[in-house]
Amino acid sequence: MNKKVLVVDDEQSISSAIAYALRREGYEVDTAGDGEEALSKVLTFHPNVLVLDVMMPKLSGYDVCRRLENRDDIGIILLTVKNDIVDKIVGLELGADDYMTKPFEIRELLARVKALLRRLDKKTGEVAGEVIEYGALRVYPDRRSAELGDEELELTPKEFDLLLLLLSHPQRVYMREELLEQVWEMDYAGGTRTVDIHIQRLRKKLGEPYQNMLQTVYGVGYKAVPAGSYA
Repeated sequence: MNKKVLVVDDEQSISSAIAYALRREGYEVDTAGDGEEALSKVLTFHPNVLVLDVMMPKLSGYDVCRRLENRDDIGIILLTVKNDIVDKIVGLELGADDYMTKPFEIRELLARVKALLRRLDKKTGEVAGEVIEYGALRVYPDRRSAELGDEELELTPKEFDLLLLLLSHPQRVYMREELLEQVWEMDYAGGTRTVDIHIQRLRKKLGEPYQNMLQTVYGVGYKAVPAGSYA
C-alpha cells in the first residue's frame, strides 16, 4: 500500500506543486486549505505524514499540532516563512518532527518526507522490549505506555521516547544535543531548549519522588539514576 501524505497550505499554488511532486514519487496525496479541514481529513484520509503550513486561517499549523499531540502514528513536517529559531522550537515542542523554511527546494522536501517515513516505519517495527520498573513506575516499550501505580501517565510521543531512552540506560549521561538527535532524530543547532522543556514536563508528570530519577548534569545534559536511588 502506498504511503499517504496530506499537504496542508492555504496557498493553492504551493499545495498543488507539492502534491504533484509527491504523486510523481508514488505517494497517495490529499490536500487541505486550512487547519480545520486538515483535522477532518486526518480522520478520513488517515495520512502517514502531514506537510503542514504554520500560518493558515481558522486553525494554524501550531493549533493542528496541539490537536494531534498524542498521535505517534503521524509524522509532521512544518512549513514556515519565519526564520526565527523560537518559532521552530515551538513547532518541535508541539510535536512536529521536522520543519522547513519557505522558500524551499521541492527535492529537499521529498527527501525529508522519505526520511521521516523511514523513521516511522523503524519505530513501528521495533522489537518489543522488556518492562522497565522503577518502584511503582512501569514503562512498557512494546505498547508505548507508562503507568505510575494504578494510573496511566499521559505522555506525548516525544516525552515517552525521552523517558524510555534515559531509563533504558541508567547513569549514562546524555548531552542535550545527543538527546535531540536520538529522540527527535535531527541535528538542530540551538534547539536544545526543547529538551529542557520536555524534561521539565516529565518531572512534573512523574511527581515526587520519581521526578528525582531524571537528574541534571550541569553544563552537560541529563541522566537517569538507578532504580531505588532517587528518593
